[in-house]
Amino acid sequence: MEPLTLRTERLLLRPFTPGDTDEVLAACQDPDIQRWTTIPSPYARGDAKGFTGRMVPDGWRNDTEYTFSVRPREGGPLLAAASLHHPRSGAWEVGYWTAKEHRGRGYTTEFVLELARWAFRDLACTRLEWRAEVGNAGSRAVAEKAGFTVEGVLRAGLPNKGTLRDCWVGSLLPSDLDLPSHEPYLPAPGSKAGMGTGAGLGTGTGLATDAGPRAGTGTGTGDVSGALYRFEA
Repeated sequence: MEPLTLRTERLLLRPFTPGDTDEVLAACQDPDIQRWTTIPSPYARGDAKGFTGRMVPDGWRNDTEYTFSVRPREGGPLLAAASLHHPRSGAWEVGYWTAKEHRGRGYTTEFVLELARWAFRDLACTRLEWRAEVGNAGSRAVAEKAGFTVEGVLRAGLPNKGTLRDCWVGSLLPSDLDLPSHEPYLPAPGSKAGMGTGAGLGTGTGLATDAGPRAGTGTGTGDVSGALYRFEA
């Protein structure tokens, strides 16, 4: 897919370029981002260069990961990073982090919902997943606010820095956002979807502090979600 730009009421989402390297490097010095996402720790300039100069364009070129920088719509500093990745059987996974000084303003929920709408409308996505290490309460709060349904805990479901960790998993469906699905869906009898109760809790990977105190287990802080959001050099 050719790189593209998305816009929300307050935000501009565009693919990272090498010109963003210094801001990525600065944002990823945050201990919370290093703790709750799978970026290298310590995070060096070579990691940031590899991310902006190789990982991001390769993902777009190969249709394996669509990664965006997030900035104010009218221009300004780097606020966050967001991606759709791990496409499988019609599903995509969302990942994100928000720079420490820009958390608590609702940005993360805003851009996660925009990515979800784009995925459902234009990528034929039938299910958007969110994963976060158990304890990343900040990311879970953002996912919940965006309408994800928490589906449980995957044991040893998240590799991070050489260790398998338990992770929450949640989902968002097109119908949760009043959008049509590209495939028919038949919920199981007695399920929440089958009872018509809509989306419920969400869990997220990474940190998110947009929705106030984080729900879920643990003390994750900041807007950082996307347990599988990797920043390899």
